[in-house]
Amino acid sequence: MRTIDKMSLGRRRFLQALGAGVAVGAAPPFALEAKADSESNDEKRKSRYKNSDHVKTYYRVNRYPG
Repeated sequence: MRTIDKMSLGRRRFLQALGAGVAVGAAPPFALEAKADSESNDEKRKSRYKNSDHVKTYYRVNRYPG
């Protein structure tokens, strides 16, 4: 019975070490410097989509005031 416990514990530790290695290996590309936002508040609030036919249909079907 002890050998089974040792095997499962060994496998568990192996997988934990493997997961930690992947997390450490993936961290440097995501550790980039933060950049300041260059948009003004008015630019942030403007709509980002074009008022195309499918957008108009969506508004009409969902009864948004147009």
